[in-house]
Amino acid sequence: MDMAEDGGEGSARRLQVRFVTKLNEPFKVPSTAIAIPADLNRFGLSSLVNALLQSNDDDYKPEPFDFLIDGEFVRMPLEQFLLAKGISAERILEIEYTRVVAPRKEEDPCLHDDWVSAVDGSSSRFFLTGCYDGLGRVWKDAGLCTHILEGHSDAVTSVSVINSTGMETVTVATASKDRTLRLWKLNTEEPIKHPIRIRAYKILRGHKSAVQSVAAQTSGEMVCSGSWDCTINLWQTSDFNAEDDLVSKKRKVGGQVEDSQIEGEAFSTLVGHTQCVSSVAWPQRETIYSASWDHSTRKWDVETGKSLTDIFCGKVLNCLDVGGEGSALIAAGGSDPILRVWDPRKPTTSAPVFQFASHTSWVSACKWHDKSRFHLLSASYDGSVMLWDLRTAWPLSVIKSHSDKVLSADWWKSDSVISGGADSKLCISSEIPVQ
Repeated sequence: MDMAEDGGEGSARRLQVRFVTKLNEPFKVPSTAIAIPADLNRFGLSSLVNALLQSNDDDYKPEPFDFLIDGEFVRMPLEQFLLAKGISAERILEIEYTRVVAPRKEEDPCLHDDWVSAVDGSSSRFFLTGCYDGLGRVWKDAGLCTHILEGHSDAVTSVSVINSTGMETVTVATASKDRTLRLWKLNTEEPIKHPIRIRAYKILRGHKSAVQSVAAQTSGEMVCSGSWDCTINLWQTSDFNAEDDLVSKKRKVGGQVEDSQIEGEAFSTLVGHTQCVSSVAWPQRETIYSASWDHSTRKWDVETGKSLTDIFCGKVLNCLDVGGEGSALIAAGGSDPILRVWDPRKPTTSAPVFQFASHTSWVSACKWHDKSRFHLLSASYDGSVMLWDLRTAWPLSVIKSHSDKVLSADWWKSDSVISGGADSKLCISSEIPVQ
């Protein structure tokens, strides 16, 4: 079959191709080989696939596609791509197509009273934000704040859901510049018309300087925190029988009876960083990862408290996350526009296996997608959030919802991105078709 339609491009030379996809109906085209112009780029290829789909279904609505050849995204005209990769143009070329990973919808922003410095979207039922006004907030959706977490005396720098799966009552943690962490319990299932103000059930004291990051162990039994005092502290989320005792423990404040708050001390401290510990992650029960202003990321053994591996990159690091293939890749960003990814399973070199360099200012946040080994996001002081795929060096999508620095970002419900910024907004970009 010879396809004359070429999406507005033409060429004397033609290639024999077969389009394949992992997408379900209505996105499947016939698998027969067709001849197409050799100079088609991704937009021309997208027009062509949409024309094929429309020819089989009058109700089909066109949408943009991305294309891969031998597992790599095509970001130049076909003929140029084949030449650059040393791929023969004489064989029938198999081209995989997939939906473009970009938001289809922008929700109304959730307004805060100050900078939105922290977000956590790990629960599909709600998301958390932390703000420079000293408050944490729980949101059921855009514009629907259900709980206000009050008690910190300075900016909230980090928030983390400790456990939420299959439970009405969830536990969350907040970290603050006031040198403390606080643990909270709340019911996210009860219908709420106005935000409920709640107090922490436990205050964790021990850091000698501002706490910059908090992360929960997968079991929810412990949290760890990174601080400007260069240490990582480990904390228990509850004492023996503490939750039972809390029901009967009361105190009078301003003539009103309130639940008491326990104070907790760190049961272990990890020492080794020489500058601020800016980010911590706890992806496996026995292993903690950290990033620091001392230019290093470290992997820690929880049981021994020893640093197992150190990776130095020569830059101040602001953020870190662990995920990707085998949940083993370390992504980190800092005081230059580059998002770096290391594979610690390759111990012979500390060089990143991927570097993404499309931002124009410091990288403030990075996060792997929870269901894809290829996809991750980054946020930057340049005001943008970028979506990345390890199979191409260019961003899949650039989200420009903020009018100032983006300070925090996360995935939510696997198909949305939530981001907080110095414009005091929490923005939600949704309907992102990540495969």
